[in-house]
Amino acid sequence: MSLTIPMVAPIYPAGKEPLPPGITEEEREQFLQAKKYQDYMTMGMESCVAKTIIAGGGGFAIGAVFSLMSSSFAYEDPMARASLSTTQKASEIFKEMGRGMWRSGKGFGKVGALFAGLECVLESYRAKNDMVNPVAAGFLAGGVLARNAGPKAVLGGGVAFAAFSAVIDLFLRREPADDD
Repeated sequence: MSLTIPMVAPIYPAGKEPLPPGITEEEREQFLQAKKYQDYMTMGMESCVAKTIIAGGGGFAIGAVFSLMSSSFAYEDPMARASLSTTQKASEIFKEMGRGMWRSGKGFGKVGALFAGLECVLESYRAKNDMVNPVAAGFLAGGVLARNAGPKAVLGGGVAFAAFSAVIDLFLRREPADDD
């Protein structure tokens, strides 16, 4: 027997909640198992640690790809390696490309992880998702990245990164155009 009270959501015992349309009673266990893993994934994606790691990995990959593309435009002096065989020259070129990809990837990864981590922490602390979070995170990240160059550079780096973050976030938050 179910007691229904007007204007109050019904309360069901755990595991006895009504199933979504299309799910039979025989599929309840699989549905609950899938829902549990979905909840774990959602919690993980909402965590600042996961966001920071994902942004750092994505930044590393983008930095490495940019370095790989830009290395194809690098000027190579043919006389600088005249004493090496073709195989040795190719090996040296690939090693230089790998070092450049690693260096650039590390830099982009640090910036991505720092910004994403700061933004997530600010958003969690403020409990709001608005334009203040990316601008403040950009200011802090720019200041941290310029910390070894002096106070003027810290302020300038913070302002520049905050402005860049604001422009990117405004672009991402814009309303799509109505094409009727």
